[in-house]
Amino acid sequence: MKSNSNACCLNRPFDDQTQSRIYLEAQAVMTIMSQCQSGTWKLINSSALIAELNQTPDLSRLENVKKLLGIAKIKVINSAFIENRAAELQQLGFSSYDATHIASAERSQADVFLTTDDRLFKKAQKNSQLINVKINNPVQWLALVIQAEESNDENST
Repeated sequence: MKSNSNACCLNRPFDDQTQSRIYLEAQAVMTIMSQCQSGTWKLINSSALIAELNQTPDLSRLENVKKLLGIAKIKVINSAFIENRAAELQQLGFSSYDATHIASAERSQADVFLTTDDRLFKKAQKNSQLINVKINNPVQWLALVIQAEESNDENST
C-alpha cells in the first residue's frame, strides 16, 4: 500500500488536539505513519510536498513534519509529466499546489492521496473520473482499509 499526503495532512498530528475532528485525523495519520514505519505500507514524498512544507513559518513544526517524512521510501521528483498533468488539473479548478500534489501521486502510482483539506477533497470527488488516484481523508480511508482487512480475515477462515 503506497500513500501520498499533502502538508495539511502531515501537519495534523501537530495541530490543536482539543477538537474531535482534528484529534481523530491526527490519530489516523499517526496510525498510517506507523504502518509506513514498520514497512507494511510505503509513504511517498515529493518535490511538491517539500516545496509546500518549506512555506511553513513555524520551524519547530516544519522539523517535526520532516521527521515524519523521513520514513518515506519513495520520492517523486518534478518532471515534465508532472508539470503538464498539473496544468490539466488546474484547468479543473485545483490550485497549483493541489494539482502538483495530485499529479505527483498519480506519477508514483500511489494507492491513495490523503488530505484533511475539505475543499480539495470535495473538488476531487466531483472530478473523480478525471483523476487517476484515489483521494480521501485519512480517517475515512483508514476505516475503509480496516474494514477490507477484516473482511479478508473473515473470508479466509
